[in-house]
Amino acid sequence: MMNSRDPKLIALLFNECITNQNLEGLSALMSEDHTFIDHTGAISRPKDFMINAWKGFFAACPNYKNTFSRLESASSTVSIVGHAFWSEEKPFDPVLWRARIENDLVAEWRIYEDTPENRKSLNLA
Repeated sequence: MMNSRDPKLIALLFNECITNQNLEGLSALMSEDHTFIDHTGAISRPKDFMINAWKGFFAACPNYKNTFSRLESASSTVSIVGHAFWSEEKPFDPVLWRARIENDLVAEWRIYEDTPENRKSLNLA
């Protein structure tokens, strides 16, 4: 599971594709066995399923964007602090993310509520 590029860069590129609603870019950055885990712990996989899920999400949430304020990496795992923008009614939703990067692809993208416990578990305290 070697990476030739900085895992933080891959996470940033992946998020840029989310912000730009770029399905081709997301697809190019996902491993075939890509796993998405939402803040409730619900698991979605693989890549083909997630491409369709992102397509539906973008249609339902056309203004959605993530803003990162801090990235930390340990080996192939990137932990991220930031916030999600859903709409003018909900412009600031504090969020934590964890990305697992394998072979320069996002193997897992996980969302956490921004709580002190989650920050500690992700070594972001």
